[in-house]
Parts: sequence; structure tokens; C-alpha cells
Amino acid sequence: MTAARLLIIGPQGSGKGTQGVRIAEAFGIPAVSTGDVFRANVKDGTDLGLQVQAIIEAGDLVPDELTSAIVRDRLAQDDAAAGFLLDGYPRNLGQVGDLDGFLEGRGEPLTAVIELSVPRDESIQRLSLRAAEQGRADDNEESIAKRLAIYESETAPILDVYRSRGIAVEIDGVGSLDEVFERIIAALSARGITA
Repeated sequence: MTAARLLIIGPQGSGKGTQGVRIAEAFGIPAVSTGDVFRANVKDGTDLGLQVQAIIEAGDLVPDELTSAIVRDRLAQDDAAAGFLLDGYPRNLGQVGDLDGFLEGRGEPLTAVIELSVPRDESIQRLSLRAAEQGRADDNEESIAKRLAIYESETAPILDVYRSRGIAVEIDGVGSLDEVFERIIAALSARGITA
């Protein structure tokens, strides 16, 4: 059986957060979302958390070095020894290099990269619906388009790296939560990664 050291990638509105939690539960591994890890460190008042809080309060993005340090710290915890699912990291080629170095040093490379493929209009429609349901001011059409453009320019290129390694699995992200989840589980199973 192949260990489940997974990364889930998809544009905003693709359902990757929801699917990531479901996949992690199915495999009994932690879902490691950089956003959640940042918030936990800030809440716990750790040194890393204080650095992150100061950066966020200044309106800046957390630099790659700090993001990578936080992810390395999280993946070194006992519950991630048998596998993990990364969501939101790596976001760019620099972070891919940081993650590769860390995992290769442990002899534990990623075993699959789940790419949730969703057409741009579908992402925009889902995010607009979420904004209406949750009253999220940051999900207006302009900010949605900007975030999707950043995804397309910075995150999409990392998929080329994982495709060239033969570990990327493209999943049609359109359908019910259960349909998409079943596609993911079937694709991982076909690669010998079973829950």
C-alpha cells in the first residue's frame, strides 16, 4: 500500500477545502491547510504566530520562508507521520522547492497531487453564491477575478512540475460533493493509494 502523502490543488471555489477534509478523514491523516495552521499559531501566540500576525496586520502576504517553516513544523508532528493532505501549500515554484527539500530529506516524497479541475465561470458562480449565503464582502466579482488570476499565474505552473513527475491526478470538480469525492477516491485507488 502506498502512503497517502497528498496535495490538493484547485482554484478558489473548486471545493478543495471541503474535499480535502473528507479525503483526510477517509485516510485517517491530518488535513494541513496553511490558513488553518496560520490561525492556530496566531491563536496560540507562538513565535511563528506572532510573526504571521504582524505581517497580516500590515496587509502583507506571509513570505515563502515563513510559510515553509510553519508547514515543516506541522508535518514534523506525530499525527502526520503516516501521511497528510496539504491544502494551500505549496502555492508557487519557490515553495515547491522548499517542500521537495524537506520531504526528500525524510525519504517521503508526495505520492499524489489531486488537481480539482473546475471551469472559471463555475468557480465565479460558486464564490458569488458563497458570498451571498455567508455575507462575505471579500467575495465580490472583482476580488474573485483577481484571486483566480493569481491562481492561474502562480499556482497553475506548479501543476506542470507535478505532471512531469507523473503524480498529478486531474479530477473533474463539477458535480455533487459525493460524486467528486468518489472520483478522487477511485483515482487514488488506481494508483495504489487506498484508505
